[in-house]
Amino acid sequence: MKTNSLKTRVLIWFGSVVTIILLLFSISFRYFMNQSINNNIKAHLHNDAIEILTDFKQNSTLTPDYELYGEEMAILKDKKLLYNSTALDVQKIYKLIKDQTNFQVYENDDDDTVSATYILKEKNFIIIVYKKNIDNKIENFEDTLLFLDPILLLLLLFAASKLIDKILFPIKKLIETTKDISVNNFSSTIELPKKEDEIKELVNSFNTMIIRLKEGVENLDRFNNDVSHELKTPLTVIQGEIEITLRKLREPQEYQKSMQVIYYEAKQMQSIVENLLLLTKYSQQNIQQSFQECQLDSMLIEVLDKFSKQIKEKQLNIKLKKLESTSSKVNKTLFYSIFSNLIDNAIKYTPQGKNIYISFYTKNEYMYFEIQDEGIGIDKSQLSKITDRFYRVDESRNKDIKGFGLGLSIVKNSINLYGGTLIINSKLNKGTNILVKILLN
Repeated sequence: MKTNSLKTRVLIWFGSVVTIILLLFSISFRYFMNQSINNNIKAHLHNDAIEILTDFKQNSTLTPDYELYGEEMAILKDKKLLYNSTALDVQKIYKLIKDQTNFQVYENDDDDTVSATYILKEKNFIIIVYKKNIDNKIENFEDTLLFLDPILLLLLLFAASKLIDKILFPIKKLIETTKDISVNNFSSTIELPKKEDEIKELVNSFNTMIIRLKEGVENLDRFNNDVSHELKTPLTVIQGEIEITLRKLREPQEYQKSMQVIYYEAKQMQSIVENLLLLTKYSQQNIQQSFQECQLDSMLIEVLDKFSKQIKEKQLNIKLKKLESTSSKVNKTLFYSIFSNLIDNAIKYTPQGKNIYISFYTKNEYMYFEIQDEGIGIDKSQLSKITDRFYRVDESRNKDIKGFGLGLSIVKNSINLYGGTLIINSKLNKGTNILVKILLN
């Protein structure tokens, strides 16, 4: 057993506490046992003294019958000695009277017995009873305690050791499981104990942590894969543009055109990275830490203003069917992203001069955001895929519409973090209706 282990420390602490308790118990037991024995001796001698005084008063003389077996006595009247047995000398008798103590116990040096003296004072009579060679039972109890205490301590330590092993068993399993965990292996979890106690809570917390770590690593792997996949195209364009430009000296206008291409592709790369980071930054465990009070209807108007230029260029009609004042504690970035991506998609895929209908309201503590366009629509077979990352519907039909296929993925992920609902209905060449339902705090 390791000297610095938790079990060893607990056993040392437990053994120390038990030793102190046994020591205090033994001392207390000896004290109260001794008091009990002395009280019994005192009561016995008191009764003998009363009996002697009663007989003396009735008979006025003392005969050998008054001497009780194993006891000596002395009788005084008006402080004059009337009777004295051979065991008590006169000086000792008068000394006992002066001590003002009616009961005394003396330990005998030659054996484990004690002697006791009791003095009864009643009016002008003084009765002294002396008993010797009284068996001192407390010594027997002391010997028994000295023998039993170490045995009891060892038994308690053994029982405590077994109990600690049982308590620490889930923790040992926890240690074994953690040794198997790595970035590439999050498959191990611990079976939950049946009893509802702190150990079950610890195991449950550990399993939950493993799930969170697994999700985090999966998000990181997905982010790395997505970044490496999506950045290839703009990087290839930038590299090709630079190579072509550097082959020979060119006119300033050509350099300017080349720099514009590089700038555009760099902006594309920045947008891709920002969107991917938004998808992986928050989780259900940490999102509430980012909440702040926001006026959601004002945020929606702000987003619409951001797209005012595109709306005017396509001569679209934005019709607010319903707009209610709503304030709640939310993650501002994610809510802004939900509004922005859905409105952006509606503008992108709605032909010139068509209508976009927007409703924003609350009902039964839920926020509802609904946007309906008169755009190109989505085929029913593709509705289940449009929220996947980098998925774009029939790119040959939408080659003039720029995008990465991340917008609806970000929207879905954001709504899922709130435990909300995203409902998409669409008809090809007629338009799309999207409903967002989120429980507000």
